Amino acid sequence: MPSATAVGTLSRAFLIISSSVVANGFVLPLQPRTSSKTSQDWQCSLTTTSTPSETDDAALQWELFNKHHAKGSWKGIWTTYNFIGDVIDETVASVDLIPGPDQIQHTHTIVVGAKRSDCATCFDSMEKKTLPVAEYSPVDLKKSRFAACSMVNGPSLLRSGAMATELVLNHGDGRVRVIFQHAPVWEQGVEPGSCPPQGLKLFRALISREALRDAPPTADTEAANPPKEGNPIFNRPVPPFNWFKKWGGNISTAWTWGKQKGNQGWAVEEMDDGDAWQGVTPVDSWNLRLGSIHVQCPSVITDASTGICRLAWLPDDETLLRVEAGVMVLQPLIEDDVMTGFELPSLTSLRCDMMKKTGELDREKEFIPSRDLNKDDDTNNKVQEPQIDTKNSSEASRIKKTQSSNPQPESDSSSNPIRDSLSL
Repeated sequence: MPSATAVGTLSRAFLIISSSVVANGFVLPLQPRTSSKTSQDWQCSLTTTSTPSETDDAALQWELFNKHHAKGSWKGIWTTYNFIGDVIDETVASVDLIPGPDQIQHTHTIVVGAKRSDCATCFDSMEKKTLPVAEYSPVDLKKSRFAACSMVNGPSLLRSGAMATELVLNHGDGRVRVIFQHAPVWEQGVEPGSCPPQGLKLFRALISREALRDAPPTADTEAANPPKEGNPIFNRPVPPFNWFKKWGGNISTAWTWGKQKGNQGWAVEEMDDGDAWQGVTPVDSWNLRLGSIHVQCPSVITDASTGICRLAWLPDDETLLRVEAGVMVLQPLIEDDVMTGFELPSLTSLRCDMMKKTGELDREKEFIPSRDLNKDDDTNNKVQEPQIDTKNSSEASRIKKTQSSNPQPESDSSSNPIRDSLSL
């Protein structure tokens, strides 16, 4: 637990933020907690729901770090998006996680001045700058936490006073990494800096597709050197409907971690509809779907609820990977009934799902293929005649007279299937 002085310094740091990230008048929504269902990995040995000792947990974390992430230089293009989803920066770089017997060296290699079009040769022919990041050991993993093929780093405080939460998913020789950055914000009518922050608002997100290859995975590099079977193809068409399948089966697993219950894991026979958040874009969250990648996080995190940050990835059309992290922020530090600052942001929960496709959703048959939208459908053109008692001749005569007096619209058979599909 940090000292009151340290946390007081943190409180002051939260008050220092540029005007470009202060959103006066922003309505602070309360974010719901994550589902009570939770997670594991078909490639790891966790099969019980017992809480391991701290020594066992540290050994398991070290094993997962080396198995899925500390495998060399992850080359990629770090793409930064603003709050409305526009690209504001791209950097060609690599995350270097070099394993050793008892330690892992973490550095970042930046290719100076490189652009996406330079990726095929930039690491060999252009100037590079290496920045040291951290050194890890089995007893010191910093703020990293692992579950199956996933990794969460943070939440961490930056020098600017913003908070960063990093999520990573690994598959084969590739991985996807996202960093959410939230900055202090105040309610409407409150002068920024006049009191402690009342929430943290997302203002930037970094997404990187990374691979253990000679060059970052772009459309050109993957076309020139197609990935081997078992490795992801990042640059492939992924229709939005691919997210909505039947996921589960014998090798689909879920892994969760929490401060109270520790690691838990089990098989998932079939994913419930209420748990299928991948591909869904709730209005009270920030969402960005980029082909096979979907990220989601709270627009604003307050002290009233846990903020759930999420990353989902389809490394191939038969596999779904998901990770979500619960983040607690702005918890007051009280001494002698006086608030002296904030506790450091903390990770409260972690979940990782590794799913295999088992089939198509039953309701998919209700959709009309686009190739059939312009075809005539005699069935749709038929107008059902009203059921009339022929014995009542006066009623029959009245209805026929009404039908003949009303002009019939021109045939619009091509639009009927569209109406039918919209009626879903």
